[in-house]
Amino acid sequence: MNKLLTGSACIFLACSVAWGAKNAAVRPPATAGQFYPKDPAALTALADRLMGQAPQEKLSGEIVGMLVPHAGLEYSGATAARAYKALPRGGWDTVIVIGTGHYKELQGAAIYPGAYATPEGSLVYDSKLADQLVKSSSLIKFDASAHDKEHSIEVQLPFIRRALGPVKIVAMVMNTEDLEVSRAIGHALSAAVRGRKVLLIASSDQSHYPSGKLSDIVDNATLLALQAMDPAYFWLTNRLLMNRGLDGLAVTYCGEGALTAVLTAVRDLGASSARVLAHINSGDVVSERDYHRVVGYASVLFLKGVPASSVPALSAPEKRELLILARRSIDNYLASGKMPPSALSVDPRLDLPGAVFVTLETKKGDLRGCIGSLQAQESLVESVIHNSVAAAVQDTRFKPVEKSELEGLKIEISILSQARAVKSASDIKKGDGVIAEAGGHSGVFLPQVWEKVPAKEEFLGELCEQKAGLSLDCWKDPKTSLKVFSVEIIRE
Repeated sequence: MNKLLTGSACIFLACSVAWGAKNAAVRPPATAGQFYPKDPAALTALADRLMGQAPQEKLSGEIVGMLVPHAGLEYSGATAARAYKALPRGGWDTVIVIGTGHYKELQGAAIYPGAYATPEGSLVYDSKLADQLVKSSSLIKFDASAHDKEHSIEVQLPFIRRALGPVKIVAMVMNTEDLEVSRAIGHALSAAVRGRKVLLIASSDQSHYPSGKLSDIVDNATLLALQAMDPAYFWLTNRLLMNRGLDGLAVTYCGEGALTAVLTAVRDLGASSARVLAHINSGDVVSERDYHRVVGYASVLFLKGVPASSVPALSAPEKRELLILARRSIDNYLASGKMPPSALSVDPRLDLPGAVFVTLETKKGDLRGCIGSLQAQESLVESVIHNSVAAAVQDTRFKPVEKSELEGLKIEISILSQARAVKSASDIKKGDGVIAEAGGHSGVFLPQVWEKVPAKEEFLGELCEQKAGLSLDCWKDPKTSLKVFSVEIIRE
């Protein structure tokens, strides 16, 4: 998660109690009467109503894991019930619920060494699986104190009992801001549960405290990123949104570490698709009057045995918007000498990370400027703005574009895929974008260069000599790193 939200953050002490499975004790309810009714009959009536009102999803494929929210049941319970209603009863022996550690700062993950209880009762603790997880990674520890006041797991129990019946449970909380820590914990989870009937549940709410309108934009963007099924891409999306300093936005996911760990684990276990079942915010639940400060809720299933989900391709209107943005950005810079602001797009697809090159050409087809980035370091909108201006005034091969020229220039935007290494030049095909790197020098040719240099040896020779500043035949040298990529081209 991006920040600790609730209560005062405690320092994770080296002397924190390391409870073993033999010390397991049932954890009494800590948030009954706050996040759900304390009276058993009232809790039963509420949970039964939420599950009964949830629609039955028609699914193909196998459920490997899920994301569910963890606010008070009257707020997020209907959204969570959508996912739980889709689970086949009897499909799992154990659930591992990875929640948000709201109260104690953790270096990794903390397992409660026992069962959790609600006013309706408790689930059996899977001590063998918990011990295996702790032994598998130094990042996973027993720490009961991290669960003392925590609600993120407790609120899931009424749904688990109804959806799955008498399953065992391992309860874990996380709040790391380190991608590699989350991925390592995810790999430990997948190794421990492989071949077993274990369901992985990430318990996390989405954006905290922006307006309802901003919440929807941010949450829809991160849900689109989740569909790429790539932990690093999901993590980067959240970082870029948080770095914008958006009004009221405290976090994108309070359980970002937990969700990233689960995403890593389900990928290891063969999941290829993220299916979003529901997404709302707290303002939708209460009233329009509360839309100035909301929390987002979503339920998502991770499935294997179905076609892979992915970030949607850009639509025709989105492509037009980027071209208009590129031209307007250059025009504004040439008029003012200042870089235009990069406001969040109302279209969440354009707020996702994007590696972009912007090319300027004369009407005769002569190059007038080309600058971009090979790795996504900004949102698509930000990258188009910054690289458009840079292509106009920072490409040192040309004098800066003058305002009188702009109308006569054509703009082309190339959106790059992730580059992948190839063993040798024999693996490079006509139409590939190519990166050559050696001895601290590097150069890149976009796929469009093949149109002007169609011969492969000449293409690679010019890349080495003219772009990378290396020898003409550097592409033949085994010490030269060669990578290829594809592009989506948008032209005026």
